[in-house]
Amino acid sequence: MFDIAIIGGGPGGYVAAEKAGKNGLKTILFEKKDLGGVCLNEGCIPTKTMLYSAKLYDQARKSEKYGVHVEEALLDYKKMTDRKTKVIRKLVAGIGLRMRNAGVEVVKAEATISGRTDSGAICIIANGETYEAKNLLICTGSETFVPPIPGLDMTANEAIVTNRELLALKEAPTSLVIIGGGVIGMEFASLYNSIGAEVHVVEMMPEILGAMDGEISAMLRTQYTKKGIHFHLSCRVTHIEGHSVTFTDAEGASHTIEGDKILLSVGRRPIIRGLGLETLDIELERGGVKVDSQMRTNAEGVYAAGDITGFSLLAHTASREAEVAVNTICGHRDTMLYNAIPGIVYTNPEVAGVGITEAQAKQQGIEYQCHKLPLAYSGRFVAENEGGEGLCKIITDKATGHILGVHMLGNPCSEIISSACIAIERGMTAKELERVVFPHPTVGEIIKETILM
Repeated sequence: MFDIAIIGGGPGGYVAAEKAGKNGLKTILFEKKDLGGVCLNEGCIPTKTMLYSAKLYDQARKSEKYGVHVEEALLDYKKMTDRKTKVIRKLVAGIGLRMRNAGVEVVKAEATISGRTDSGAICIIANGETYEAKNLLICTGSETFVPPIPGLDMTANEAIVTNRELLALKEAPTSLVIIGGGVIGMEFASLYNSIGAEVHVVEMMPEILGAMDGEISAMLRTQYTKKGIHFHLSCRVTHIEGHSVTFTDAEGASHTIEGDKILLSVGRRPIIRGLGLETLDIELERGGVKVDSQMRTNAEGVYAAGDITGFSLLAHTASREAEVAVNTICGHRDTMLYNAIPGIVYTNPEVAGVGITEAQAKQQGIEYQCHKLPLAYSGRFVAENEGGEGLCKIITDKATGHILGVHMLGNPCSEIISSACIAIERGMTAKELERVVFPHPTVGEIIKETILM
């Protein structure tokens, strides 16, 4: 009998397993593929590894602006992908070591819930064996959503790919059509634009990165338009045939574009099929498992964390939700909060945001103040980003001064946004943030400079 069984070894599952093991719980973790889940093996890490290579290539080609002359910058796509594979293997092995050090039993197999014993223990079947546990944490993640577009048949058309197939290519496509201008779509647009591919982005909404700050999203799109990416906004894909994508624009006119590959990137959905959730009568909502603020489902002793809840489909959200679930099982008071979950887009330049946007403040009827400052006010940014444009926006409550949201465009805002997360999480006001000492010269001090404006 295990104290806790965990299905899914991604950022939620392996974090929970390590924490549970270190808290003295007898823990078993089921993962049908490789530890690390989609994020490590097919998403976050491989994408960022290749984006970093593309960023170095960009820098090499533009290094003359910094007084560095590179005669002929060449990109070796095979070496890029080989390094990506090496990074993944290293990190997967690292997670395996963490599991062993925490005393976690890892079973590499597909797991299915089969109900309860007469004593109330939860039963899981894997590799033909039945395992029993007092508690269950479900972290099966999400999968690419495939919309009902005529001609969209991935089994019959090799031109259509998801992020998984695109990352596995041995040769870079010379042209790429991306259906969906969200975070994943824009990161791949950035990657393949940098290495010389012709890139088209077809997006249903009037702007890319719909969940991010609208002003900053528009600024990023403008920069990438100058770099040669073709954006087709307010457009609906109506048909795919071979390498061709047909769509209608806002006026109803039909257009057709072609690409070596067609990337499907319109969102993800929770993986709930085939898990046996019905054997425990687990309640669903938003297409995923319904949970409370302690990550408890309606079934006694059953918890869920990560993308399977269908709420915040981010790796770092999954990890924090997993911590809350394990803390609750261990009897430690904890609550999951979502007011300070950062979102990052690893384009070049990067986009980062946390808290509510200006548009959300308006929608919610909040009396707010918007502080804005170009990143060029940071000496470090100017020194390291010749000709670069960036922006920092801070949304505060007009009456109380509490910081409600921070949104940025410019490198390296992915590393800066954490300070804003802390400020929002701790309920800091603008006056309190003013008293924080930021090191100089850093790009991060733009947050303090912006709040002072």
